[in-house]
Amino acid sequence: GLYKYMKILGQLAFLLLLGGIWCQNNRNAKASGKSTKKSGGNQGGEVGHGNTGARAAGQQTDDMRLHFLKNTQVTCNDGTAAGFYLKEFRGSRRWLLFLEGGWCCYSKETCDSRYQNIPRLMSSSGWPQTKRGTGILSSQVEENPHWHNANIVFIPYCSSDVWSGTGPYTFMGSLIIREVIKDLIPKGIKLAKVVMLSGTSAGGTGVLLNIERVASQLEQLGAEAQVRGLVDSGWFIESKQQRSPNCPETVSCSPEDAIKIGLRLWNGVVPDRCRQLYKRGEEWQCFFGHKLYSTLTSPLFVVQWLFDEEQLRVENIYMGGQSLSEEQWQYIQNLGRELKNSLRDVTAVFAPSCLSHTVITKSNWMSFQVRGTSLPRALQCWDRSLDATRNNRTPAKGCPFHLVDTCQSPQCNPTCPALVDQATQQELTLLQMLVAMGLDLQKLALEPQGDEDSLASMVSNSG
Repeated sequence: GLYKYMKILGQLAFLLLLGGIWCQNNRNAKASGKSTKKSGGNQGGEVGHGNTGARAAGQQTDDMRLHFLKNTQVTCNDGTAAGFYLKEFRGSRRWLLFLEGGWCCYSKETCDSRYQNIPRLMSSSGWPQTKRGTGILSSQVEENPHWHNANIVFIPYCSSDVWSGTGPYTFMGSLIIREVIKDLIPKGIKLAKVVMLSGTSAGGTGVLLNIERVASQLEQLGAEAQVRGLVDSGWFIESKQQRSPNCPETVSCSPEDAIKIGLRLWNGVVPDRCRQLYKRGEEWQCFFGHKLYSTLTSPLFVVQWLFDEEQLRVENIYMGGQSLSEEQWQYIQNLGRELKNSLRDVTAVFAPSCLSHTVITKSNWMSFQVRGTSLPRALQCWDRSLDATRNNRTPAKGCPFHLVDTCQSPQCNPTCPALVDQATQQELTLLQMLVAMGLDLQKLALEPQGDEDSLASMVSNSG
């Protein structure tokens, strides 16, 4: 029966069953139309529409060039060739591999609409020949002081399986990563000292799911490289809401349900040591960083806004949208606490108290700080400490890389990205936004006679 079921699904090539967090959900498409467009750029999808003119002179060298996979059996959802963009830095023994993020879809309707609206996430037919990297993918010293001179590989997301699929149809995310590494052998990846597997959103979860496999693949090739992982906005917490049990007939699949269904369809794989912790049918738990982290042996750096907008979107909370209930405000505050707790035992982490999503490919990624340290600086400290440990030296003092904001409320960190009203595109403080979304501040004790400190910090954070 399963084979027949899979066959039918195979014929509905675009019936990709993953709901929840990583997904574009019909019900939400309207509400998030603007923000989806906006975060599209941050996802690294629109990598490189930045100040192109200014750098036209050095253009040839800054661009990443598209290479299709040599193995034509490993494809995007629609059967077109998968591939990667590469910007070589000859002589460098450092490699940065980046997994793109970008929701998914989980019903015929949402998949058809995804294929119409964002075809590049299901097909390579419209991919440009070159891409310009921003943030950690930039080859400009000013924008990317620590990694600009690495070999940079951008792997576009066109498998809609959170990078977990191994076929048998066209859900091949994990296989795409394997083939990219094979194709980089002639480019010298076997001589690498450090290979950093990074990604945002679903790509960040893809790093968690694939880092051990990448490390053992390189080891089998005889490479000496240390494989490190950088997870940006891919560290999710399970949903607390009770959903209807007959998912996927309903629109509101919880992320857990969606992954349970998706895993069977994609023939998805999770890391061995995590899989052994859970009985059959429970492997979906390995998609959640806080459950998977302790089973991984490769060093990992987790970048996570404590009030992740995608995590809120799963609960139908849109900051800057129409309205917000007291329960939802409670939920937002609890989310911050829970995320903070889940990151307690993570060795290397950068977690500001902000409402946002994804950071490492934003061109202003250097401007955010936690306790006076910027993200590029924290990554540099982490790199140095790993290098020191490998060479049996003592890591330097005063170079921190476990950075979690201690202030409690959303946007209490003054370096947070500004909040923007979706309707007017105006920048707002958190209090202004809560008022605009219909919350009674007196009732919530957010008025001046309430808790003065938290209020003062919230008011002063207008940008």
